Amino acid sequence: MIYSSEVEEMCPVAQGVAHGCAPIPQEGQWTKSKEITDISGLTHGVGWCAPQQGACKLTLNVKEGIIQEALVETIGCSGMTHSAAMASEILPGRTLLEALNTDLVCDAINTAMRELFLQIVYGRTQSAFSEDGLPVGAGLEDLGKGLRSQVGTMYGTLKKGPRYLEMAEGYVTGIALDADDQIIGYQFVSLGKMTDFIKKGDDPNTAWEKAKGQYGRVDDAVKIIDPRQE
Repeated sequence: MIYSSEVEEMCPVAQGVAHGCAPIPQEGQWTKSKEITDISGLTHGVGWCAPQQGACKLTLNVKEGIIQEALVETIGCSGMTHSAAMASEILPGRTLLEALNTDLVCDAINTAMRELFLQIVYGRTQSAFSEDGLPVGAGLEDLGKGLRSQVGTMYGTLKKGPRYLEMAEGYVTGIALDADDQIIGYQFVSLGKMTDFIKKGDDPNTAWEKAKGQYGRVDDAVKIIDPRQE
Protein backbone atom coordinates (compact mmCIF):
# COMPACT_ATOMS: atom_id res chain seq x y z
CA MET A 1 0.00 0.00 0.00
CA ILE A 2 1.33 3.45 -0.90
CA TYR A 3 0.92 6.45 1.41
CA SER A 4 1.46 10.06 0.49
CA SER A 5 4.33 11.93 2.14
CA GLU A 6 1.79 14.00 4.12
CA VAL A 7 0.37 10.87 5.71
CA GLU A 8 3.80 9.37 6.31
CA GLU A 9 4.84 12.48 8.25
CA MET A 10 1.78 12.42 10.53
CA CYS A 11 2.16 11.27 14.12
CA PRO A 12 0.01 8.22 14.98
CA VAL A 13 -3.15 8.72 17.06
CA ALA A 14 -5.12 5.78 18.47
CA GLN A 15 -8.61 5.30 17.02
CA GLY A 16 -10.12 4.43 20.37
CA VAL A 17 -13.17 2.21 20.81
CA ALA A 18 -14.43 0.42 17.67
CA HIS A 19 -17.84 -1.18 18.02
CA GLY A 20 -17.87 -2.75 14.57
CA CYS A 21 -20.70 -2.68 12.08
CA ALA A 22 -24.34 -2.44 13.11
CA PRO A 23 -26.19 -5.77 13.09
CA ILE A 24 -28.89 -6.35 10.50
CA PRO A 25 -31.94 -8.64 10.80
CA GLN A 26 -31.45 -11.83 8.82
CA GLU A 27 -33.61 -14.94 8.89
CA GLY A 28 -34.67 -14.44 12.50
CA GLN A 29 -31.25 -13.38 13.79
CA TRP A 30 -29.20 -10.21 14.17
CA THR A 31 -26.03 -10.50 12.09
CA LYS A 32 -22.93 -8.34 11.87
CA SER A 33 -22.16 -8.77 8.20
CA LYS A 34 -18.51 -8.34 7.29
CA GLU A 35 -18.19 -10.71 4.35
CA ILE A 36 -20.52 -11.46 1.45
CA THR A 37 -20.92 -14.98 2.88
CA ASP A 38 -22.58 -13.42 5.95
CA ILE A 39 -25.62 -12.44 3.86
CA SER A 40 -28.80 -14.54 3.61
CA GLY A 41 -32.44 -13.84 2.81
CA LEU A 42 -35.27 -13.94 0.29
CA THR A 43 -36.60 -10.74 -1.20
CA HIS A 44 -38.20 -9.10 -4.22
CA GLY A 45 -37.36 -5.96 -6.18
CA VAL A 46 -38.38 -4.10 -9.32
CA GLY A 47 -36.18 -2.65 -12.06
CA TRP A 48 -36.77 -0.67 -15.22
CA CYS A 49 -34.84 0.04 -18.41
CA ALA A 50 -33.54 3.45 -19.50
CA PRO A 51 -36.40 4.19 -21.94
CA GLN A 52 -38.81 2.79 -19.30
CA GLN A 53 -40.43 0.63 -21.92
CA GLY A 54 -40.48 -2.41 -19.66
CA ALA A 55 -39.98 -3.56 -16.09
CA CYS A 56 -38.66 -6.60 -14.24
CA LYS A 57 -39.67 -8.07 -10.91
CA LEU A 58 -36.79 -10.13 -9.55
CA THR A 59 -37.00 -12.54 -6.61
CA LEU A 60 -33.82 -13.96 -5.10
CA ASN A 61 -33.28 -16.51 -2.34
CA VAL A 62 -29.76 -16.08 -0.97
CA LYS A 63 -28.05 -18.47 1.45
CA GLU A 64 -24.60 -17.57 2.86
CA GLY A 65 -24.00 -15.06 0.10
CA ILE A 66 -24.84 -17.39 -2.79
CA ILE A 67 -27.99 -17.10 -4.89
CA GLN A 68 -29.81 -20.41 -4.62
CA GLU A 69 -33.05 -19.43 -6.37
CA ALA A 70 -34.08 -16.74 -8.87
CA LEU A 71 -37.50 -15.84 -10.24
CA VAL A 72 -37.39 -13.37 -13.14
CA GLU A 73 -40.68 -11.80 -14.26
CA THR A 74 -40.81 -9.18 -17.01
CA ILE A 75 -43.50 -7.04 -18.61
CA GLY A 76 -43.82 -4.52 -21.41
CA CYS A 77 -41.04 -5.59 -23.79
CA SER A 78 -40.83 -8.75 -25.88
CA GLY A 79 -37.03 -8.81 -25.85
CA MET A 80 -36.99 -8.80 -22.07
CA THR A 81 -38.50 -12.29 -21.99
CA HIS A 82 -35.43 -13.67 -23.75
CA SER A 83 -33.19 -11.68 -21.43
CA ALA A 84 -35.04 -13.17 -18.46
CA ALA A 85 -34.41 -16.66 -19.83
CA MET A 86 -30.67 -15.97 -19.87
CA ALA A 87 -30.72 -14.29 -16.45
CA SER A 88 -32.41 -17.35 -14.92
CA GLU A 89 -29.38 -19.38 -16.04
CA ILE A 90 -26.84 -16.78 -14.96
CA LEU A 91 -27.98 -15.93 -11.43
CA PRO A 92 -28.15 -19.21 -9.44
CA GLY A 93 -24.76 -20.14 -8.03
CA ARG A 94 -23.31 -16.64 -8.10
CA THR A 95 -22.50 -14.59 -5.03
CA LEU A 96 -24.45 -11.38 -4.54
CA LEU A 97 -21.37 -9.37 -5.46
CA GLU A 98 -20.83 -11.37 -8.65
CA ALA A 99 -24.47 -10.95 -9.65
CA LEU A 100 -24.31 -7.21 -9.02
CA ASN A 101 -21.35 -6.93 -11.39
CA THR A 102 -22.60 -9.35 -14.05
CA ASP A 103 -24.42 -8.24 -17.20
CA LEU A 104 -27.90 -9.73 -16.82
CA VAL A 105 -28.58 -8.92 -20.50
CA CYS A 106 -31.41 -6.42 -19.89
CA ASP A 107 -31.20 -3.01 -18.19
CA ALA A 108 -34.41 -3.66 -16.28
CA ILE A 109 -33.03 -6.90 -14.82
CA ASN A 110 -29.71 -5.22 -13.98
CA THR A 111 -31.59 -2.42 -12.22
CA ALA A 112 -33.71 -4.92 -10.30
CA MET A 113 -30.51 -6.69 -9.22
CA ARG A 114 -29.14 -3.38 -7.92
CA GLU A 115 -32.30 -2.68 -5.94
CA LEU A 116 -32.28 -6.19 -4.46
CA PHE A 117 -28.63 -5.90 -3.49
CA LEU A 118 -29.41 -2.75 -1.50
CA GLN A 119 -32.36 -4.43 0.23
CA ILE A 120 -30.41 -7.53 1.13
CA VAL A 121 -27.20 -5.97 2.45
CA TYR A 122 -29.14 -3.45 4.53
CA GLY A 123 -31.24 -6.18 6.15
CA ARG A 124 -34.53 -5.28 4.44
CA THR A 125 -35.35 -8.73 3.07
CA GLN A 126 -38.84 -10.23 3.14
CA SER A 127 -37.50 -13.04 5.35
CA ALA A 128 -35.59 -10.81 7.80
CA PHE A 129 -37.63 -12.02 10.76
CA SER A 130 -38.39 -15.55 9.53
CA GLU A 131 -36.42 -18.08 11.59
CA ASP A 132 -34.01 -19.98 9.32
CA GLY A 133 -35.36 -18.02 6.35
CA LEU A 134 -37.46 -19.49 3.56
CA PRO A 135 -36.72 -22.79 1.77
CA VAL A 136 -35.46 -22.87 -1.80
CA GLY A 137 -38.61 -23.05 -3.87
CA ALA A 138 -40.43 -20.32 -1.94
CA GLY A 139 -40.04 -17.99 -4.93
CA LEU A 140 -42.54 -20.05 -6.90
CA GLU A 141 -45.25 -19.37 -4.33
CA ASP A 142 -45.82 -15.93 -5.86
CA LEU A 143 -46.98 -17.63 -9.05
CA GLY A 144 -49.70 -19.85 -7.62
CA LYS A 145 -50.72 -23.30 -8.84
CA GLY A 146 -50.64 -22.42 -12.53
CA LEU A 147 -47.08 -21.07 -12.24
CA ARG A 148 -48.06 -17.86 -14.04
CA SER A 149 -47.11 -14.31 -13.08
CA GLN A 150 -49.75 -12.12 -11.47
CA VAL A 151 -50.48 -9.73 -14.33
CA GLY A 152 -53.00 -6.93 -14.55
CA THR A 153 -53.63 -5.37 -17.96
CA MET A 154 -56.15 -2.54 -18.26
CA TYR A 155 -56.84 0.00 -20.98
CA GLY A 156 -59.08 3.05 -21.09
CA THR A 157 -59.97 6.02 -23.26
CA LEU A 158 -61.92 9.17 -22.45
CA LYS A 159 -64.30 8.50 -25.32
CA LYS A 160 -65.06 4.81 -24.68
CA GLY A 161 -64.08 4.22 -21.05
CA PRO A 162 -62.15 1.37 -19.40
CA ARG A 163 -61.44 -2.13 -20.66
CA TYR A 164 -60.31 -4.91 -18.34
CA LEU A 165 -58.03 -7.23 -20.34
CA GLU A 166 -56.33 -9.43 -17.76
CA MET A 167 -56.66 -9.84 -14.00
CA ALA A 168 -54.83 -11.98 -11.46
CA GLU A 169 -57.57 -14.58 -11.93
CA GLY A 170 -56.92 -14.81 -15.66
CA TYR A 171 -57.70 -13.60 -19.18
CA VAL A 172 -60.82 -11.41 -19.10
CA THR A 173 -63.44 -12.63 -21.57
CA GLY A 174 -66.35 -10.38 -20.62
CA ILE A 175 -67.09 -7.14 -18.75
CA ALA A 176 -70.43 -6.97 -16.93
CA LEU A 177 -72.27 -3.62 -17.13
CA ASP A 178 -75.31 -2.28 -15.29
CA ALA A 179 -78.08 -0.09 -16.70
CA ASP A 180 -75.78 2.96 -16.50
CA ASP A 181 -73.00 1.14 -18.42
CA GLN A 182 -70.84 0.98 -15.29
CA ILE A 183 -68.67 -2.09 -14.65
CA ILE A 184 -70.06 -4.35 -11.92
CA GLY A 185 -68.02 -7.49 -12.59
CA TYR A 186 -66.13 -9.53 -15.14
CA GLN A 187 -65.80 -13.01 -16.56
CA PHE A 188 -62.44 -14.68 -17.03
CA VAL A 189 -60.68 -17.88 -17.98
CA SER A 190 -57.56 -19.07 -16.16
CA LEU A 191 -55.14 -19.92 -18.97
CA GLY A 192 -52.85 -21.80 -16.58
CA LYS A 193 -55.66 -24.07 -15.42
CA MET A 194 -56.91 -24.48 -18.97
CA THR A 195 -53.51 -25.64 -20.14
CA ASP A 196 -53.28 -28.08 -17.22
CA PHE A 197 -56.69 -29.56 -18.14
CA ILE A 198 -55.60 -30.01 -21.76
CA LYS A 199 -52.36 -31.70 -20.65
CA LYS A 200 -54.47 -34.12 -18.60
CA GLY A 201 -56.49 -35.10 -21.67
CA ASP A 202 -59.43 -32.70 -21.87
CA ASP A 203 -60.31 -31.30 -25.28
CA PRO A 204 -59.82 -27.50 -25.60
CA ASN A 205 -63.54 -26.64 -25.39
CA THR A 206 -64.02 -28.70 -22.23
CA ALA A 207 -60.85 -27.24 -20.72
CA TRP A 208 -62.06 -23.72 -21.57
CA GLU A 209 -65.37 -24.28 -19.78
CA LYS A 210 -63.73 -25.85 -16.71
CA ALA A 211 -61.24 -22.97 -16.41
CA LYS A 212 -63.89 -20.22 -16.61
CA GLY A 213 -64.96 -18.07 -13.67
CA GLN A 214 -66.48 -14.73 -12.77
CA TYR A 215 -66.11 -11.97 -10.22
CA GLY A 216 -68.55 -9.36 -8.97
CA ARG A 217 -72.26 -8.99 -9.78
CA VAL A 218 -72.09 -10.62 -13.18
CA ASP A 219 -75.49 -12.25 -12.71
CA ASP A 220 -77.08 -8.81 -12.27
CA ALA A 221 -75.57 -7.39 -15.46
CA VAL A 222 -77.78 -5.73 -18.07
CA LYS A 223 -75.20 -6.66 -20.69
CA ILE A 224 -71.79 -8.27 -20.97
CA ILE A 225 -69.31 -6.97 -23.53
CA ASP A 226 -66.15 -8.45 -25.02
CA PRO A 227 -63.34 -6.07 -23.93
CA ARG A 228 -61.34 -6.76 -27.09
CA GLN A 229 -64.10 -6.29 -29.65
CA GLU A 230 -66.60 -3.79 -28.25
